[in-house]
Amino acid sequence: MPVYQKELNRLKQAGLFVRRNFPHFGVNKKQEAVRLLYEISKREEAGPDRIIQAGNQDYELVKKELLARRYPASPVNCRPYLPKIELNRRDFACLKPKPFYPRKIFIEQKARQSNLERRFRELFPQAKFSEIDSLKSWLCRQRDFKINDYNQRRDTVFITHQEQDFFKACPCTNKAIGCGYHIFNLGFGCVFDCTYCFLQGYTNSPGIILPENLEDFFRAFPKYKRKGMRLGTGEFSDSLALDNFTGYSSQLIDFFRQHKDVLFEFKTKSNQVGNLLKARHAGNIVVSWSLNPQKIIRENEYFTATLAQRLTAARKCADSGYRLGFHFDPVIYFAGWEKEYAALIEALFSKIKPSEIAWISVGTFRFSPSLKPVIEKRFPANKVLDEELLLGYDNKLRYDFKLRENIYRRILNNLRKHSQKLNIYLCMEEAPIKL
Repeated sequence: MPVYQKELNRLKQAGLFVRRNFPHFGVNKKQEAVRLLYEISKREEAGPDRIIQAGNQDYELVKKELLARRYPASPVNCRPYLPKIELNRRDFACLKPKPFYPRKIFIEQKARQSNLERRFRELFPQAKFSEIDSLKSWLCRQRDFKINDYNQRRDTVFITHQEQDFFKACPCTNKAIGCGYHIFNLGFGCVFDCTYCFLQGYTNSPGIILPENLEDFFRAFPKYKRKGMRLGTGEFSDSLALDNFTGYSSQLIDFFRQHKDVLFEFKTKSNQVGNLLKARHAGNIVVSWSLNPQKIIRENEYFTATLAQRLTAARKCADSGYRLGFHFDPVIYFAGWEKEYAALIEALFSKIKPSEIAWISVGTFRFSPSLKPVIEKRFPANKVLDEELLLGYDNKLRYDFKLRENIYRRILNNLRKHSQKLNIYLCMEEAPIKL
């Protein structure tokens, strides 16, 4: 049985069990009971009748029993998030790999005859090209976008002329330790499909948005610049996944040769470093990779480069004089995680010297509550939601404080076995964490 059909059947069984055995529950109480039964069934591979007996008719007692089963390691007063759960086949993400070749390419009027338009016309001659007055007005004329539109985003590209929001400070979560990072807002949308990606929440952007006017970014930068600042692309798109098509990296490296007191970072899960290896840089460019064990990459980071490919690409960049960055973010908790992440760290340092690393960030899996049903709808067979994720200090779903602290301690100890001088920082984490 296909895994998606299996989850659809599992949800139906949970709903039928609640309707039959707890008909007096109100709508919201039924929804919570169905969700808890479904999540426990998925996690334990057990039918509803093996999870709870139908005899108890008091909702609070039923909920208490289900919560204890669903969150056995969490405090009694934990804060779960239990929205209504819905699965529909049309929302499932397509996980069959295919080359990037957009079918429709929209060009804003102000981006007409740009170098990026000419480049895309040469690269994708079979695509349908259409002119629009602006992306904003085009979006206003369309129907409401849904998850299925997001699933098909690789088929559509918007070549735009960006006029504002070129840069911004990293939107650090409330009460978290700041990292002082700045974001170069170059494009929006990713061709990769990670089960945990926060971009899935932006279903109102049914395509990949690529600005053509880098020169305007460059003209605006001197006013925004802070001496010694760290900034980079990769917040709302992968920095290098489409670099073979956009050629952004060459222009960026050329520009930041004029600003040697600034560190600029490319952040990626790809191995597309061809343009970087041909460029002449000034030593202030950091090329970074998000890293996870190959098991997590295989099960959650669809269409991305393998761990081996990422480390090989990093080695090539180091040999070309680039500083490197690595982001253990998000760290995913699962049975056997300690061994897998320890092996990942050994694989990293078998390829890379500590002296070649500019920084390493570590951050555990966390996300806004509204993303939970989106992940379920697109990836119903996912395993990342099976662990105990509860509303944390910033109202994001996170692992328990003590578990996070243990994860950080173990990973940092393994990293520091290779060098005590590594520049390591925690990403989106609260101050009381003790390391």
